[in-house]
Amino acid sequence: MSQNPKVKIGISVGDLNGIGAEVIFKTFEEPLMFDLCTPVIFASSRAMSFVKKHFQFELLIHGISNPEEAVDGKFNVVNVWKDLVPIQFGKEDPLVGSFAFQSLEAATHALKSNQIDALVTAPINKKTIQSDKFNFPGHTDYLAKMLQGQSLMLMISDALRVGLLTDHVPVSEVGQHLNESLIKEKIQLIENTLIQDFGISKPKIAMLGINPHSGDNGLIGQEDETLLKPVIREMHQKNHLVYGPYAADSFFGSGAYLQFDAILAAYHDQGLIPFKTLAFGNGVNFTAGLSHVRTSPDHGTGFDIAGKNLADHSSFRQAVYKAIDIFRNRQQYAENTQNPLKKLSKKLNLRN
Repeated sequence: MSQNPKVKIGISVGDLNGIGAEVIFKTFEEPLMFDLCTPVIFASSRAMSFVKKHFQFELLIHGISNPEEAVDGKFNVVNVWKDLVPIQFGKEDPLVGSFAFQSLEAATHALKSNQIDALVTAPINKKTIQSDKFNFPGHTDYLAKMLQGQSLMLMISDALRVGLLTDHVPVSEVGQHLNESLIKEKIQLIENTLIQDFGISKPKIAMLGINPHSGDNGLIGQEDETLLKPVIREMHQKNHLVYGPYAADSFFGSGAYLQFDAILAAYHDQGLIPFKTLAFGNGVNFTAGLSHVRTSPDHGTGFDIAGKNLADHSSFRQAVYKAIDIFRNRQQYAENTQNPLKKLSKKLNLRN
């Protein structure tokens, strides 16, 4: 990892016809951001100059050939390609989608090889990015394949963390994906990330019911009785603080979520609708469970407002903040849990 005290944040540019490049520029037009990290954007100086000119941003672009040439205090842009990108704001274009993939691919390689410390991904268009090299529902699944570990989509804000048992799965197929093994795996993943990435020593986790009213004791489906409750009982017996299943319809409105460090929802909309209602604009998507840190804003490409200087960069800025915090927390956790003999040896070497 970088020896510089500033975290080196890699940024994939996303779909250039959307609002990704706009919110990247707006985030780093705030001078204090350069005191916190060193940005490394994977795109091309030519494409970013087009965006800069369109919006009349003042940031100076520092073009480089690879992430290791990044300079502190500069808006570093790695020239991933030399081709002209036919940017047309608001338009779905597979050609532009192919450049989004090139950016993501280069940024992921840099992350795997520790040329950057953490990755923040600007939004892609899940349709136009599809190709022989990218055949995934989204970033999470791609990164799960490219990086070591088991992924968990975890939406985070200052007061709320929501994880998903299933993520980009059609509602009609959710039941087919749920089983005892998956539920245990996701509980363990969210517990581990709360300890390692958020510094919570004994995390308290709530599970939402799969069916309305958590099945009403089997009257509205059996899954809560046969899947969730046995797993929760077993986790309790092993001293894990896992509770539920709670009826999803009243859990957030009643404020019950404030009593827990994280919530596990059964499927995408069950967790993300309340999360985005409560935290939209300040929420962050964190891919927990992987060998490296990746975050993203809680919004999409925003084609309807692209190019109009209307995009709010608050969520992207929060994604950068969270990437820095989580990276530093992992460093601290690794230091605190390393072999005691190695820690002693390190102290002795410092004294000599």
